[in-house]
Amino acid sequence: MKILFSAKAEKELEDAEGALRKLFFEHAKKIASIPPRRHLRFGLPFNVEEVTKQARIVYSMENGACYILHCFKNHKEYGRWYKSFK
Repeated sequence: MKILFSAKAEKELEDAEGALRKLFFEHAKKIASIPPRRHLRFGLPFNVEEVTKQARIVYSMENGACYILHCFKNHKEYGRWYKSFK
């Protein structure tokens, strides 16, 4: 399965530390090989993968490709983004 990163996700990856960046890439590969599991609430068409206790990847699966939309370094950033949909 093809993995595509949005411009926003690429910028967030550039800002991440080396070890965290490596974890994001490992989880992106994992997402591509395993079907999506955790879906966001409120009818949002996104899935979320926990990378660490704090870090999250938000993605969607479309047309046989995995689109990585965001790579949040901590739960505060993720929470701010998530609350914008309420």
